[in-house]
Amino acid sequence: MVLSKTASESDVSVHSTFASRYVRTSLPRYKMPENSIPKEAAFQIINDELMLDGNPRLNLASFVTTWMEPECDKLMMDSINKNYVDMDEYPVTTELQNRCVNMIAHLFNAPLEDGETAVGVGTVGSSEAIMLAGLAFKRKWQNKMKAQGKPYDKPNIVTGANVQVCWEKFARYFEVELKEVKLSDGYYVMDPEKAVEMVDENTICVAAILGSTLNGEFEDVKKLNDLLIEKNKETGRDTPIHVDAASGGFIAPFLYPELEWDFRLPLVKSINVSGHKYGLVYAGIGWAIWRNKEDLPDELIFHINYLGADQPTFTLNFSKGSSQVIAQYYQLIRLGYEGYKNVMENCQENARVLREGLEKTGRFDIVSKEIGVPLVAFSLKDNSKHSEFEISETLRRFGWIVPAYTMPANAQHITVLRVVIREDFSRTLAERLIMDIGKVLHELDTLPARVNAKLVVAEEKAVANGSGSVHHKTEMELQVEATAAWKKFVADKKQKKSGVC
Repeated sequence: MVLSKTASESDVSVHSTFASRYVRTSLPRYKMPENSIPKEAAFQIINDELMLDGNPRLNLASFVTTWMEPECDKLMMDSINKNYVDMDEYPVTTELQNRCVNMIAHLFNAPLEDGETAVGVGTVGSSEAIMLAGLAFKRKWQNKMKAQGKPYDKPNIVTGANVQVCWEKFARYFEVELKEVKLSDGYYVMDPEKAVEMVDENTICVAAILGSTLNGEFEDVKKLNDLLIEKNKETGRDTPIHVDAASGGFIAPFLYPELEWDFRLPLVKSINVSGHKYGLVYAGIGWAIWRNKEDLPDELIFHINYLGADQPTFTLNFSKGSSQVIAQYYQLIRLGYEGYKNVMENCQENARVLREGLEKTGRFDIVSKEIGVPLVAFSLKDNSKHSEFEISETLRRFGWIVPAYTMPANAQHITVLRVVIREDFSRTLAERLIMDIGKVLHELDTLPARVNAKLVVAEEKAVANGSGSVHHKTEMELQVEATAAWKKFVADKKQKKSGVC
C-alpha cells in the first residue's frame, strides 16, 4: 500500500522556491512581515529584484571602484564581522589602518622626519574626510579669533562653484558660509585669482579641487598657493589651503609626479582622498591626511576606554566595518607604485581612445582636459534636433549608464555627457561604447526630435484653441525648453523608482 502525505502550506521542504507560495505572494514593503519565510525563498526573491539594477561595470557615471581581485574579495568577506572602532580587540586591523595613513601621507609628500608617524584617519569616504578637515580649520580659526578678541561667529570657505555637494553639506551642517567662485563659459574650475580676491579675515581655508566632478580637470593649486602667500604677507593673515583630492589623489602621484599640488606647497594643511575611487577599493573608504599635528586641534580628538583600552578617535560616525581598510592595505602592497602607475596609464590611454573616437564622429565638442582625471566629458556641437539627455536615455537600452547634466551657475546653458574611465573599463569596452554612441546618433537622426516636436505641437494647439499666438522661438529658447523638459522627464522617472527614502 502506497502511503502519501499532503504537504501543508507552511511545509516547503518538498518544494523548489519557484514551486512555493512565496513567489505568488506580494511581500510587505513598508512593514515587517508577521511570519518568517525560508532562507532560500528570501534569497531568491531579493536576488531576482536586484537583477533590475543597472550593471555596476557599465555604470560610467560613477568614479567608485566596481571590481577587485578575488583574493581581496575573500579578505574582505573574512573580515566583514570586524568592527573598525574596536581597536583593542582588533589591534592588527588598527595597525593596517595606520600603515595606510603613513603610506598615503608619504605619497602626498608630507614633511615627515625619519620614524615620524603621519597624522590622518580612515573615513567612510571623502565626504566624512572633508567634514573632519573643515572642522579642524574652523576650530583653529575660532581659537585664533578668540585670542585676538575678534568675533568668531561668521566663518567662511572659498571654493569654486564646481565643488561636490559634500562641501555644501559641510557649510550648511556646521554653519560656515560657502563663498563660491562662479564658473564661466569654457572655464569650468575655480579661478585662483578670483578665489584669492574673495578671501577675508573670516576665511577658514580655500578649498582647491584636484579632479573636478564636472570635467575631471585639476585646479591650479600651485598658483593658488603662490597668490595666497602674497596676500597673507600683505594682510598679516595665515589663510591655509585644503585640497579635495577625492578623485585625483591616487592619480596625480603616478601620472604627473612633477605636478605640485600636495604638501610640497607650504599652505596646504590637509588633503582628503577617496580610497574607493582611484584608490581601487569598493565603496566605503576615504582618508583625511594632515600636514602635521599642529594642524589638527587636539580638542577635536576624543578618548574612550570602555572598549578595553584608551583609544583616540576623530570621526563623525563610530562603528563601521573593517573590510575596506584591509582592502586598501591589500591594494597598496599588492600593486605598489609600479602597479598603480600601470593602472592609471591604462585608464589614461583608454580615455584617449574614447575621446578620439568621439571626435571622429564630428558631432561632439570635448569639454574635459587631457591632464586630469581619466574621463571624457563631451557635448553636442548641434543640439537643435536632439539633446544630450536623449543620448543618455537611449544609451541605457544598450546597458550603458552615461549621465547627462548641466553645468553650475554662469555656465548652466552648457549640457554635457560624462564617461568615467575606471580600472575595469577596457579598450574593448571603449571601442564598443563608441560604436553604440554611433548607433544612438543614427537612430536619433532618423527620428523626429521628440521633445521639440512636443513643444511645437503644444504651441500649435494653444494657437488653435485661441489661448496662444504664433511665436517662432529662437534656437536658444528651444534648446533651453528641450533641456528643461528632459531634466523633468529624467527626474520624474527617478522619483517613481525611488519610493520611500
